[in-house]
Amino acid sequence: MTTDKLIKYRRYVAISYVFMFIALFTVVSGLIAYLLARKVIQADSAEVWLQAQAFWVMRSIVIFTILALFAALWFTPLFFFHWESALWVTGCSVAGVVFSAVAFLYLLNAWIKGLSKFFKNKAVF
Repeated sequence: MTTDKLIKYRRYVAISYVFMFIALFTVVSGLIAYLLARKVIQADSAEVWLQAQAFWVMRSIVIFTILALFAALWFTPLFFFHWESALWVTGCSVAGVVFSAVAFLYLLNAWIKGLSKFFKNKAVF
């Protein structure tokens, strides 16, 4: 593999880590990180540790998206009832906040772990 391709693949993974961090605040940038990491996965000439990094980004984004969608389901009663109209609405909202915090902390932990291994040029798993 030429060094130009290696630099390009490292750049894709680095940019996907940047978008992975931004995905903590908006899920749309998670899609961009997923697509950039997918480019590295599909390349035949990429090194194994770079493909492992890209798999880590893709896996973390998919799990975060599933967790975020599950957390969003708990906020559904807020569209139909007022916050203080019933105790179960408040309970659902509190559960949504807890699951949102779990999703946020999961992606933050995956980002820190992956980025630290990326700077060491090692596989994440």
